[in-house]
Amino acid sequence: MARPPAHDSTVPEILAAAHHPRHIRNRLSLQKNPSYLKDFIYGAIDGAVTTFAVVSGVAGAGLTSSIVLILGVANLIGDGFSMAAGNFLGTQAELEQMSKLRQMEQQHINEVPDGEREEIRQIFREKGFEGELLDRVVEVITADDHRWIETMLQEEHGVSLTPTSPWRAATTTFVAFLFVGAIPLIPFVFSFGGSNLIETPFLASTVLTGLAFFSVGAFKSWFVEQHWLRAGLETLLVGGLAAGLAYLCGLALGGLK
Repeated sequence: MARPPAHDSTVPEILAAAHHPRHIRNRLSLQKNPSYLKDFIYGAIDGAVTTFAVVSGVAGAGLTSSIVLILGVANLIGDGFSMAAGNFLGTQAELEQMSKLRQMEQQHINEVPDGEREEIRQIFREKGFEGELLDRVVEVITADDHRWIETMLQEEHGVSLTPTSPWRAATTTFVAFLFVGAIPLIPFVFSFGGSNLIETPFLASTVLTGLAFFSVGAFKSWFVEQHWLRAGLETLLVGGLAAGLAYLCGLALGGLK
């Protein structure tokens, strides 16, 4: 029979310290700040995938390093800006939707307050509140319009009460796209103009891009419940599939050049 792992006596102490009222208050205040991790991962992965897809397609067609650089840089600027603009507009649309829902809930509270109270009652009844406790919860929430609306946005519409900045979301995506997306082009910079500093730039680009995919996945694991090795390999697999498809397309269409 396998022996159970030894119990670490310091764990309860660490957990108790982390749940001190002051630490809880600080942690909750920090959680009100929006996270832009999704925007970074989104830009980084897409930047590496699309740029290496260009590299793979051009290499598959047997074209020169100068063509790789021209198309790669054009992809970095054009596609990176396009993604940032799309993220900006999408995030802005979410904020506009939240504003519209706030106005709608305020109107409902003004015109049919009894109906809105019943919605609060049913929401918290589903959470297990009953009797006098349920009545008290409904009374406290509906005593303040702001709290009432916030509760309805979160519970009825599933809206996050921590809105993100469209500008920060777009900038994070664009910077990540440029930074990681430029990695596949580095070997071709050293092969530009006929120099042979790197004999096989496509192979070097493949290795660097694979490392970039893996690193982005491993970085993501710091913020999610996933082992760094699994997260890195998962991202490497997704990026590799995209690059492989682009390379096959380049091979298939290489005769058209």
